[in-house]
Amino acid sequence: MSTADVSSKSLSEIISLTGRRAVVTGGGRGLGKAIALRLAEAGADLVIGDVKEELAASAAEDIAQRHGVRTIGCVMDVTDTASVSAVADRAVAELGGLEIWVNNAGIFPSVPLLEMSDETWDRVFDVNARGTFVGAREAARRMAAAGAGGVIVNIISTAGFRASAPGLAAYVGSKHAARGLTRELALELAPLGIRVLGVAPSHVPTEGNILAAADVAPSPDGLPPTPLMLNGPIGRTGVPDDIARVALFCASDLSTFMTGSTLVADGGTIA
Repeated sequence: MSTADVSSKSLSEIISLTGRRAVVTGGGRGLGKAIALRLAEAGADLVIGDVKEELAASAAEDIAQRHGVRTIGCVMDVTDTASVSAVADRAVAELGGLEIWVNNAGIFPSVPLLEMSDETWDRVFDVNARGTFVGAREAARRMAAAGAGGVIVNIISTAGFRASAPGLAAYVGSKHAARGLTRELALELAPLGIRVLGVAPSHVPTEGNILAAADVAPSPDGLPPTPLMLNGPIGRTGVPDDIARVALFCASDLSTFMTGSTLVADGGTIA
């Protein structure tokens, strides 16, 4: 199955997600909610999955009130295959289908390498790498069954391209894995009409990132911790909506001739 040629459509038609159904993992707050808001503004109906059910429910209610789309909030643990599968099934059963899946959920504890336990390493990879794999697989299964293609968007990080700061070995490793997985998924799923793209933001001020920035491990030489949020050449740090607009580009037909790429949204900090 090939992706459609949308050259004859208007810009408003190409960017519209009206009639499409999306799942956003880790969508209860921060970057995930910002992405969900833009997808909803473009017309998509949504399932907001979050490990904290109250955050998912609150975000779903807020998005529905703002944009008038059908929105479901539900508890979701990306490390639990049954939980991910249930959310995918709920999207199909209650919204009528699934065309967009955003793997956004992630964790980033800062632990110096010599102090890092096997359990911490495994937990980070379980959420950031395996969670991306399971979400993509479950989404692709539903998309393939429907036979109409779809888009999977993996939220990576600039840590998928370089080392970020001391203490983030597990995070950096997991995000490199997720970026490589994005390329392989794109290759395998292209015959099904399913595109797979990554978005690699720098650290932007979300609730989780602010806490992480305050908890960065010190450098081994005793110097102050490496700051995670930096002004790039464009002169400011990013905000969640800067990343959400790139995710919307990936999810819409604006990017219909793209798959396998990871788009860096970092204000030029790794240019």
